[in-house]
Amino acid sequence: MTTAILSALIDEQRHLLDRLEAPQRVAHAGRGFVTGRLHGHTLVLALSRIGKVAAATTAAALIERFGVSRIVFTGVAGGLGAGVRVGDIVVASELLQHDLDASPLFPRHEVPLYGRARFPTDADLSGRLAEAARQTLAQADGWLDAGLRARYGLATPALHHGLIVSGDRFVATGAESRALQAELPEALAVEMEGAAVAQVCFDYGVPFAALRTVSDRADDAAHTDFPAFVRDVASHYSDAVLGAWLRMLPNS
Repeated sequence: MTTAILSALIDEQRHLLDRLEAPQRVAHAGRGFVTGRLHGHTLVLALSRIGKVAAATTAAALIERFGVSRIVFTGVAGGLGAGVRVGDIVVASELLQHDLDASPLFPRHEVPLYGRARFPTDADLSGRLAEAARQTLAQADGWLDAGLRARYGLATPALHHGLIVSGDRFVATGAESRALQAELPEALAVEMEGAAVAQVCFDYGVPFAALRTVSDRADDAAHTDFPAFVRDVASHYSDAVLGAWLRMLPNS
């Protein structure tokens, strides 16, 4: 059984790449993939690139070329839900494209000819991922020191589980964020890839799960120190959570 781990940015999976045993690089579909072993599992690590079309292409390549049995997305997102703060983790239960609108032919957000707007994640994968995130957050004081907390305004990090929404724009103003919150009050976080990968996995019947570290509140300060946050905080979350998650799975 081969597991794919997707991220949009290299820093979101750099630590995983460093730990990968017997890595082999494969070029396919204009992308680079790295295969190897970690914690007793065969993995393929890949960058989705940014945006829904790029992410869908990468997901399809993972399934068609590498025959992966499950896909997990790890990365960052903007917080939308009340109480979802910078430094928190959101595990998706379902995903939706917030910028999809084929009305009046179809209801807003519904994917034409699918009869649905929301694509669920795999309950077992997501449940294990949430447990791994709980374990990681319980131990966060080991590396999340006072300097990092002060630099990024981090409180005690919390875990959330629910709807993540995706769209082909970086939500970076208070007005955009408030509009999304009003339109989709259940949404916990917003990003640019997950719903597309969820739809591809739905088409192929491949289990999918998504984990996002909240890097900002999707408002006017969303761009501030974004690369540094990914490097200093989110990359460590991904490494720790996915390591714990892989150790939970039966060896393959």
